[in-house]
Amino acid sequence: MSTTQPSRPIVWTIAGSDSGGGAGIQADLLTMHDLGVHGCSAITANTAQNTLGVPAINAVSDEVLQSQLDALLADLKPAAIKIGLLANAAQVRLVANFLRVLKASGENIPVVYDPVAVATSGAQLTEDSTGAAVVNELLPVCDLLTPNSIELEWLAGTKIESAMEILSAARKVRGEHHCSLLVTGGHFEIEPGTTADLLCRGSDENICEDWLIGKRIDTRNTHGTGCTLSSAIAALLALGYPLNDACVVANAYVRRGLRLGNCEHIGTGAGPVGHCGWPTELKDFPEVLVVGSRRAKRFGVYSESAAANFAAEFAQLDSNRLGLYPVVDTVEWIEKLAVEGVRTLQLRIKSPGSDLRAQIERAVAIGRRYNLRLFINDHWQLAIPCGAYGVHLGQEDLRSADLRAIQRAGLKLGISTHGFFELLYAWQFRPSYLAIGAIYATNTKDMSGQLQGPLKLARMAALLPDYPLVAIGGINLPRASEVAASGVGSIAVVTAITQAPDYRQAVAQLRAVIE
Repeated sequence: MSTTQPSRPIVWTIAGSDSGGGAGIQADLLTMHDLGVHGCSAITANTAQNTLGVPAINAVSDEVLQSQLDALLADLKPAAIKIGLLANAAQVRLVANFLRVLKASGENIPVVYDPVAVATSGAQLTEDSTGAAVVNELLPVCDLLTPNSIELEWLAGTKIESAMEILSAARKVRGEHHCSLLVTGGHFEIEPGTTADLLCRGSDENICEDWLIGKRIDTRNTHGTGCTLSSAIAALLALGYPLNDACVVANAYVRRGLRLGNCEHIGTGAGPVGHCGWPTELKDFPEVLVVGSRRAKRFGVYSESAAANFAAEFAQLDSNRLGLYPVVDTVEWIEKLAVEGVRTLQLRIKSPGSDLRAQIERAVAIGRRYNLRLFINDHWQLAIPCGAYGVHLGQEDLRSADLRAIQRAGLKLGISTHGFFELLYAWQFRPSYLAIGAIYATNTKDMSGQLQGPLKLARMAALLPDYPLVAIGGINLPRASEVAASGVGSIAVVTAITQAPDYRQAVAQLRAVIE
């Protein structure tokens, strides 16, 4: 067995030093180490700071800051960069110019900027002249901003007193600079007893605005939460997580630190947020707000059309472990595999002809004859009148399918997910099962941007240990045991059976591993 360890991605933090150890580069480096990356730092200021406040900010010279950046670039090229405190306009211009040159060289390095202007204690952390330089020079080279509501007011130049005003201000900042935003909600309460972060991302033609909601945690140990969140996002981006996944996992990491951090004995003021390892419990992860739910009215994103189709709590399965789950494209395969004792199957006809209804009716009849858990992919309009056992929908189908009709008909519902964000979103519908993919690269479709791998799969499975979960995507016999070890109760396969030299032998071997 090889003893070599995978190399840790390198992440930079360009930020101030907190002499009290709770925020700034100290919090950044603790977070980065906790999440499995190697943190490097370029210090912008040595702040005199403790749990009671920030008595002094001692900015380093431009030459000192530039020398740190040059040294890092010569030997420790980053996979992501987090920017925190920039103490004056000259530092903003220096860092912005450095990033412009770096990006012009063809390096695709995500930059996360936590626009630190005011500390949690209320102390002003930047010179008054800094704002214009940030807006005009730094924001255009950033990929994600993580302001709190106070910092969003600073960036947008407007007062914020409601969810709609947060949305409006975020749209203004994003529209002018074409970067994503994660507006943190610790300073602003939209719904009593909760916090809500607003994630704005996507292209101009396809803008996504999602509220991430969690219960407010009763603790005074909140020092460094913004630094920890932004550095966690940068670490996760460096590890290959897409932006939406990085944001929800980082949110959970901070919430876990607020809940479990034992910092009461550190100082006489607000102690630092804890750094308590990878978030493993669902209660630390945010609820992704569904625009069709009544709750969405409070947050300014309610949709009447989505509400007309919204439903939650679908019919339960007879087991949390569905075992081998072949996905096939013909009725003939349904019957052949039913004869071999396979109980869970999906009919996925991607190029339907005029006889689609007849095919579904035949499949449903076979399913009844063999007592199958037979799911019809996509075609819920036909699955309902044909009396199908269940339907399987993708994320995009959730916006158009009549979920209430599926629920009223008593059909089971399975939903595809690709990563933490989509898993949390689909969980709000409480479907009969959740599918997680693609675990590996697959021949059936290009999923290169959504590959999960066994480690991510195991981490997602740990969040819902007693819920029916299905792993799918590129799984064959050699990989099946690794996937089964993740804790999922079902493995979906396509070509591992339909393209096997002997499908009967493939079924027997896969069932032996899974069941």
